Amino acid sequence: VQLQASGGGLVQAGGSLRLSCAASGRTFSTLHMAWYRQPPGKEREFVARINRGGGGTLYKDSVKGRFTISRDNAKNTVYLQMSSLKAEDTAVYYCAGSSILTSTPTYWGQGTQVTVSS
Repeated sequence: VQLQASGGGLVQAGGSLRLSCAASGRTFSTLHMAWYRQPPGKEREFVARINRGGGGTLYKDSVKGRFTISRDNAKNTVYLQMSSLKAEDTAVYYCAGSSILTSTPTYWGQGTQVTVSS
């Protein structure tokens, strides 16, 4: 599976961005998808997850109510809508996919930089 993330950029605090991740090489609908991020100087961390059918989601506590993960299986794409962005959301964001819901993802995209200026 190849994952291609896009949509990152520079935004002011309080602003919004939508990240996209397009998948190819395998039936996208069989994969549970997630977004992770790696803030500067820190380890990569989980942000959000959506199950293969789109009916179940999970979020990191600090992004609940501000971020929304969604997917369009017809377009082989997963999204992360980010609103009310804060400086601490600055990170490289990665999309990831796995066949097993609770396992560490097997497939990773290349990352897209999100920078929030305060």
